[in-house]
Amino acid sequence: MTERIDGHTLLIGLMAYPIRHSMSPTMHNNAFAKLGLNYAYLAFEVGNDQLPSAIESIRTLDMRGSNISMPNKQKVIPLLDKLDPAAEMVGAVNTIVNDDGVLTGYTTDGIGFMKSLDDEGIDIRGHKMTLAGAGGAGTAIAVQAALDGVKEMSIFNQHDAEWENAKRNVALINEKTDCHATLHELEDRDDFKKEIQSSFIYTDSTGVGMKPLEDKTLVDDPTWFNNPDLVVFDTVYAPRETKLMRVAKQAGVKHVFNGLGMMLEQGAAAFKLWTGEDMPVDYIRHILFDDDQK
Repeated sequence: MTERIDGHTLLIGLMAYPIRHSMSPTMHNNAFAKLGLNYAYLAFEVGNDQLPSAIESIRTLDMRGSNISMPNKQKVIPLLDKLDPAAEMVGAVNTIVNDDGVLTGYTTDGIGFMKSLDDEGIDIRGHKMTLAGAGGAGTAIAVQAALDGVKEMSIFNQHDAEWENAKRNVALINEKTDCHATLHELEDRDDFKKEIQSSFIYTDSTGVGMKPLEDKTLVDDPTWFNNPDLVVFDTVYAPRETKLMRVAKQAGVKHVFNGLGMMLEQGAAAFKLWTGEDMPVDYIRHILFDDDQK
């Protein structure tokens, strides 16, 4: 790293809270080094209150851009100059590109989700997905999965600040895609169980299972996973094995994934936006998954 940083190094950030667990700095800095690109990527713990000044710093410091994660993916939108059409449709941003002071927001989470499943040889197109969560990541996953050909989607959310967003997602998917989406109350446990058991894949896009909720899961009963061929996908990747994953494995589910692959593939898409270069994905996957085994 010290050999690469000089007076011409361009900074790229990651703004979220909490974020010290993130593997994104490892991913991007190793990719920059591998390709000989003069960039540095740093994580900054930024919540909603600090977000306006943090976004302005991208212009002030002439940063190349930044990733955006929870809880900022929707709050950042009014602070930007432009939105990519996909980000506008999703209503959330996870990547900012700075072109001479003009900040454009993009979303790569949904692309990363679908590509990570493809990497594992799993095709959810034409099937049913039950999805928990309607925040930034959940919205991106829902929209991209529907656009890519998921046939049916049951979206579960609590009656909280994201409920209206969940309603919007369902209406948008039904209007703009061939997928049939329905909205369900997460508090209705019987309905939640029934929808999971009739699905090809269950995806948890909430922060449950991530610090400080490592000992929590929305599904704590292994009997809910009564099909060993069900795919269980947790977007959390720190810790590497969440409580949801342990419950699914206890039930004998064969295809259980954390969000590391999704993180890698959404990062590769962002990397391309900033640098114009293709991330050396196989090289970075080796680094991340080797670290995963340590």
